[in-house]
Amino acid sequence: MPWKVSCVMDQRMKFISVCLAGEESMAELCRRFGISRKTGYKLLGRYEREGPAGLENRSCAPHHLANAIGEEMQCLLLKARAAHPTWGPRKLLAWLQRTNPGAGWPAPSTVGDLLRRHGLVVVRRRRHRLTATPTNLQVPSAANQVWCADFKGWFPTGNGRRCTPLTVTDAHSRYLLRCQALGLRTSEALVHPIFEATFREYGVPQAIRTDNGPPFASLGLGGLSTLAVWWIRLGITPERIAPGHPEHNGRHERMHRTLKAETAQPPAHTRQAQQRRFDAFRQEYNELRPHEALSQQTPAQLYSPSPRPYPSRLEDIAYPDDWETRAVRGCGQMKWAGHDVRITAALVGQRIGLEPVNDGLWRIYFAHLALGLFDERTMRVNPIKELAKTD
Repeated sequence: MPWKVSCVMDQRMKFISVCLAGEESMAELCRRFGISRKTGYKLLGRYEREGPAGLENRSCAPHHLANAIGEEMQCLLLKARAAHPTWGPRKLLAWLQRTNPGAGWPAPSTVGDLLRRHGLVVVRRRRHRLTATPTNLQVPSAANQVWCADFKGWFPTGNGRRCTPLTVTDAHSRYLLRCQALGLRTSEALVHPIFEATFREYGVPQAIRTDNGPPFASLGLGGLSTLAVWWIRLGITPERIAPGHPEHNGRHERMHRTLKAETAQPPAHTRQAQQRRFDAFRQEYNELRPHEALSQQTPAQLYSPSPRPYPSRLEDIAYPDDWETRAVRGCGQMKWAGHDVRITAALVGQRIGLEPVNDGLWRIYFAHLALGLFDERTMRVNPIKELAKTD
């Protein structure tokens, strides 16, 4: 039980002096000082054996560890580690047990503690995951201003095959434009034709909002991927949510929850059968199911295709006459004053524009997007933290 006052040593000495006077019983004395009788007898015994020093606070650590490693075994383990510096505790124990099977070897965790105490284990720091830089997100007020795209988390179909749905919705009307079942691979080569078919059917939006993962984004300059470069050539602005914040694409995530509940619990036996479920869900979700956020209207009542049709060919990107332009070559570099300057592999085969900022400093653009600042004195490109649209 705790002492009633902060000056513990003074109270203990007072307790001992009153106790030695013998005017009160131990029970009455302990109640007055607010401690248990067990504590009272313990303090009295320590005082009789050691004097006032016995009343000092003591460590609660045990005097003897039942599972402590003996010095001889410690030497064996440390010698084994010195002979095999890359081996961990389990490998060391397995090797030692083969040479001396009769010894009572400690647990791997105990060996690991021993190695750490002697500085023989390098503690690996947790790596921070690198992600593309997020962008500004607009609030859509009309259809086709912003489309949302994402992969619904994969799940196995009944035959054990992997199914990864790629979904595309219109952010304003919640209209589900695509729900395509893919397999293990979700590369740009597989995703590109799905978006092309969607553009041909519904036209081209002003922006597409995604997360920061491939194939939508990369860790290169401006976070651009090959897919994002194609979108920009079509006049589409890529929007990327902040890493670890799926709520920034909350409307799309809410649709995913409904999609999972109505089509994948349990999943179909094959991916083809699962796709038929997706198609039926898309028709019901768009045309029959009232949506609370739309005042109980259906997405189909608010959505109409984009007035911007999918072009038959991509126009060349034009830059102002007072800018420099460069082609990004097959290694993701541009040529400047005889030097190779790293840009990004996503822009291979594309032309970029360089706007003069001041002496030796240029702002790099791809179409209307500012990507970085190029310093010709150091031949380095510093990325712009935000993929922003120019005025």
